[in-house]
Amino acid sequence: VALVEGTNVSVGRGTDTPFELLGAPWIKARELAQYLNERNLSGVRFIPTSFTPTSSNYAGQLCAGVNIILLDRNTLDAPELGIELAAALHKLYPQDFKMERMIEILANQGVYDALAQGRDPRRIAQDWQDQLDKFQQLRQKYLIYK
Repeated sequence: VALVEGTNVSVGRGTDTPFELLGAPWIKARELAQYLNERNLSGVRFIPTSFTPTSSNYAGQLCAGVNIILLDRNTLDAPELGIELAAALHKLYPQDFKMERMIEILANQGVYDALAQGRDPRRIAQDWQDQLDKFQQLRQKYLIYK
């Protein structure tokens, strides 16, 4: 969720459930929830909602969006969730979602370009899997707890 925090959406700051909400005045809650649920992301589901944050983006404004329900933290892939959220917002709301604001947090021009081109988020995640596997193997000898 933090991946899209720097963009023009609210991630629920200024509510009782920050980072469990995602919304903006221009989002259609049911449409976004349906699209994300149809992606069948492991460990998470989305419920249409509305909220009014008291701080950060859209403070004091009614935002429509989704409540992100964590079902299984062991199967959730948080970076992939961030990519899926960005891709959904870009696909459904291309005139409203300001994706270019997330490049600093993303810090990967190739991933940003793939998102901007509308590439499937699962393919984007597959592209980084080899490098991730190598890193995880390398770090094993440095782990204190296993």
